[in-house]
Amino acid sequence: MKKTCLSTIALAAALFTASTAWATPATDELLTRYTAEGASSFDAARGGKNWEKKVKGEDGETMSCQTCHGEDLGKSSKHHKTGKVIEPMAPSINKERLTEVKKIEKWFKRNCKDTWARECTPQEKGDFLKFLLAR
Repeated sequence: MKKTCLSTIALAAALFTASTAWATPATDELLTRYTAEGASSFDAARGGKNWEKKVKGEDGETMSCQTCHGEDLGKSSKHHKTGKVIEPMAPSINKERLTEVKKIEKWFKRNCKDTWARECTPQEKGDFLKFLLAR
């Protein structure tokens, strides 16, 4: 029983560490900001579900984040309209990802509007960050 409890705690600690292994000062600042704006308890799993969620975008086309960023965030992908190459989203592969507050906010604003036809809420943005930080 005691060994099981310790194993569970060790697993939980490992999962927490893995989900924040790629945190940057920029992501820490944004998560703090989103919390101040009313969000709470960010969840990587919820961020992942939202990442895959298909909705009608700004131009009426059904799409998800994966439409442009692909299913494997460790690989490059292409923008669905422009064909412009998008470097890997996974901070474990692309060390420049999620390092600049201004850039992160810029892309959240554009991509949420393009994909979901609206701006993302602080909760959604925080969940997306947690999802990406685990990659």
